[in-house]
Amino acid sequence: MLEDKNPQLTPISTYGEFGLIKHLTENFSFKNTSTEISIGDDAAVINPENKKIVVSTDILAEGVHFNLGYVPLKHLGYKAVVVNISDIAAMNAIPTQILVSLAVSNRFPVEALEEIYAGIALACKHYKVDLVGGDTTSSNSGLVMSITAIGMEDSENIVKRSGAKPNDLLVVTGDLGGAYLGLQILEREHAVYLANPDMQPEMEGYDYILERQLKPEARTDIKKTLNELGVKPTSMIDISDGLSSEILHLSDQSKVGFRLYEEKIPMDSLTISTADELNLNPAMCAMNGGEDFELLFTIAPEDFEKIRNHPDFSIIGHAVELEHGNYLVARGSNELIALNAQGWDAFLKK
Repeated sequence: MLEDKNPQLTPISTYGEFGLIKHLTENFSFKNTSTEISIGDDAAVINPENKKIVVSTDILAEGVHFNLGYVPLKHLGYKAVVVNISDIAAMNAIPTQILVSLAVSNRFPVEALEEIYAGIALACKHYKVDLVGGDTTSSNSGLVMSITAIGMEDSENIVKRSGAKPNDLLVVTGDLGGAYLGLQILEREHAVYLANPDMQPEMEGYDYILERQLKPEARTDIKKTLNELGVKPTSMIDISDGLSSEILHLSDQSKVGFRLYEEKIPMDSLTISTADELNLNPAMCAMNGGEDFELLFTIAPEDFEKIRNHPDFSIIGHAVELEHGNYLVARGSNELIALNAQGWDAFLKK
């Protein structure tokens, strides 16, 4: 974050709550016709235009979800939007608006919040969403961000977690595990810096996995790709808490079990080599790491040929009857290993 030694930093009290909101949001423009009234009134007015409204919200708390020792504020603002937009994409809907609320301690100057909002603005521009409201308040314990994302879609196109059937194919976008390995590198270099501030961090060569952690992207592109292929998922979820956890969520809501094949899990070569460097099992990083923000979904067996050779998708398993449970099929041995929710949980002691 910005250093306090700069004498030009502006205390938040200079603006006050309402002046601060106006200052941080005055340069945001609108991209969606569904946005009728936004910041400046008591509430936003959104016209759904005969579509269903899809809503999701997430809280990001300093010391729990992010460490400002190595997370740039602009990246934090961008990622906070992505986290929420990814949930809208996981419903097969189009994100249209967001609301942003911040609780900040007096150690943050106005310029720090400007950096956060610069990242938010960049995400809004990239994903074509409108900032339509929010709130600011004081905090006694660092920075807390809450973002609500709103999306829209025709009722028949919305995909829930509960539609998978036995024999459906389990599919994932992109590659997995990179965000977790990026976090391990950031934590390692931060620990080195704290032990010896004269040591320069060794980040060279880790660019891809660092970006997966610091500036992930929501897979809003997948909806268009699936439409072009003539495929509608039977169930879907985004991968925020780890592949294992998300599979178990689909299992719980769809009342089916799953077989996940270790050898089919897509991983980038840098993810694999970094895991080896850190003496970690790359498959376990992919299964339990989280924050990849890829989409995990099921499709009917008859759609197999439509996606089998598509570069965006990997078929990693299939659904079975619920009583057959959820298992990883180990690489080479075909040993069945029970899937456990070992991914991210904000309420577990770290």
